[in-house]
Amino acid sequence: MQRYLDQIILNDLANKVVVLTGPRQVGKTTLSQQIMSRFKHPQYLNWDILGDRSILQKQSWSSQSDLLVMDEIHKMPHWKKWLKGVIVGLQNNQALLVTGSARMDTLRQSGESLAGRYFSLRLHPISVRELVEKEGMTAKLALEQLMVRGGFPEPCLASEPIHADRWRVQYFTDLIREDVLEFSRLQEINTMRLFVEVLRERVGSPLSLASIARDLAVSPMTLKNYLEVLKALFIVFTIPPYHKNIARAILKSPKVYFFDTGLVKGSPGVKLENAVATMLLKKIEFLRDSQGSDVGLHYVRTKDGAEVDFALSHAGELTQLIEVKRSDCKPHNALIRFASQFPQAQAIQLVLNLKQEESLPDIEILDAAKWLACLEA
Repeated sequence: MQRYLDQIILNDLANKVVVLTGPRQVGKTTLSQQIMSRFKHPQYLNWDILGDRSILQKQSWSSQSDLLVMDEIHKMPHWKKWLKGVIVGLQNNQALLVTGSARMDTLRQSGESLAGRYFSLRLHPISVRELVEKEGMTAKLALEQLMVRGGFPEPCLASEPIHADRWRVQYFTDLIREDVLEFSRLQEINTMRLFVEVLRERVGSPLSLASIARDLAVSPMTLKNYLEVLKALFIVFTIPPYHKNIARAILKSPKVYFFDTGLVKGSPGVKLENAVATMLLKKIEFLRDSQGSDVGLHYVRTKDGAEVDFALSHAGELTQLIEVKRSDCKPHNALIRFASQFPQAQAIQLVLNLKQEESLPDIEILDAAKWLACLEA
């Protein structure tokens, strides 16, 4: 399956180093192999493979390679300084693609700056648009499949549901046992696992670390650190509340979602909200990475509890208000309220099971699957 970043990566490689990040097993290696097929003498080196690690450490890769793909090098001590030297020493005819399963801007290593030396792209799970365009599915079937299986290629495209279930059990085990362990001490793993289990049941709700900390008998600061690890490893992401004052927005509780919708525990409505959240995040990060757009993803909530699921912004100004429903076609009261408060923003109620779309004076009631199929990525 050709992914949505394929041509963008090829174009960017002609100008700068490309750093491609994303969750474990989201398809970075497969995409890299597809990119390599466009070059005459590509070379793939993975830090996790002992023989490749030796070549990377000695920088003894072939001088004839027109594309170097370096995977998981963020696990190397002082990788930024090392990579800066590699970039300076590249041959004129060599392109460099660096991939990794962790956010390289939030890892523990610090020091050397790579600013201005690379283009950063983030690969996200498969979306409704990709399933419609690449697999020929209807938008409704694509969204329903993503709600159950999530958007990671192997479970999403598996021939049988049981294969997807078996993949997810192993995936979750590996995440905790291997990736998280790199950031945490062994004795913290059980607490981290419990924390993830709690988050799986609180998707879409404002996150109170203090409350969870009491339940798990740890400090809120410990959970804050755990949350940063989970975000750095692309296991979860958070959506902040919208506020003109950025500092005030940071102080308010974010909502948490999983990159893999299949990990979410809850009602079909919660799974739908998580699936939509992943695709909205994919849209805004695609626009940021490929076009440099100043876009943001938020939710809107007042002190009296009125809330709209999602809000998109451009240059700090709201552009869209989005409420997600499974079957409720009646305009959401909070959406009506905020549509009046932010008249410049398009107010949309996305409904999974919708018989007829409708345009009201301030709100549009739209088919969720069809709307998601038209997103930028």
